[in-house]
Amino acid sequence: MNRTIRTFAAGVVAAVAAVLLPAGVAHAATPPPSTTCSSSTAVKVSTAAALTKALAAAVPGTMITLAPGTYAGTFVARAKGTSAKPIALCGPRTAVLTAGAIDRGYTVHLDGAAYWQVSGFTVRGGMKGVMADNAQGNRIEGLLIDGVGDEALHLRTNSSDNLVRANTIQRAGLRTPSIGEGVYVGSAQSNWCELTACGPDRSDRNVIELNAVSATTAEAVDIKEGTTGGILRKNTFTGAGTTAADSWVDVKGNGWTISENTGTTSSVDGFQVHAVLAGWALDNVFSGNKATVNGTGYGFLVTTNKDRNRVTCTNTVTKAAKGYSNVACR
Repeated sequence: MNRTIRTFAAGVVAAVAAVLLPAGVAHAATPPPSTTCSSSTAVKVSTAAALTKALAAAVPGTMITLAPGTYAGTFVARAKGTSAKPIALCGPRTAVLTAGAIDRGYTVHLDGAAYWQVSGFTVRGGMKGVMADNAQGNRIEGLLIDGVGDEALHLRTNSSDNLVRANTIQRAGLRTPSIGEGVYVGSAQSNWCELTACGPDRSDRNVIELNAVSATTAEAVDIKEGTTGGILRKNTFTGAGTTAADSWVDVKGNGWTISENTGTTSSVDGFQVHAVLAGWALDNVFSGNKATVNGTGYGFLVTTNKDRNRVTCTNTVTKAAKGYSNVACR
């Protein structure tokens, strides 16, 4: 087997293993290891038609490499790799996948895909940039996602155990500012009957780290009710230009670890917790974050379940008009 599509290491990758999740919540599964975008056996593509064909033909162990250039269309990955034989789609930043118009289509759609590494290239346009539906154990890494109609990257419909790492996400919400999030995890309760048979959208144990999110009209990261056990860490949020949200991060799920993120400029608060449904917005922990709010509210606002969410004293908050938090740090 080519060493760039190597067998999974036993245990949990370093991106996940170093983090302890809240009590009772399992660690995230191991996504594919980061691979070098080259292989003597890679399927090399340089046109949109060739890319569509390669995606449809992918099997465990396939590597698809993109040549520089523009690929116009919407691109769907449905194949399932395995932990031993992940599937890779990778290319340079100068390989640009674009759906064009911002009022329709998903530029890249991981539709039931498992154990893919999607890395390196540019995703532009479309109503949504990268959409994952019922996608398991994938690694979305090092992309530039730019100029999207609604949310830039969405993990939805029970998409779990995915790693979203080191992406640059900007200019989301060009069509609909109120849903112009940078990263959106799960789905609102109002959409559960459409998406998840009227039950919670359990997009669980996803790891979102080292991403740079800016120029989004809504939150940099929106974590919905129904999701559990995720990790949001070491990301950078810039809220200048946000017109349809009042924080960088809004947490409505359970058991999330939010640590070592850096945020600058929000109209109101830095980080928020909201309960929109009984049994959710519980047991989330905020630690080691740096918030330069430049806004009228708090660094951390916990609106409900104040005794079931913890804002530690290890965060740093400056230029928040109302102060560190509306709850005592502990």
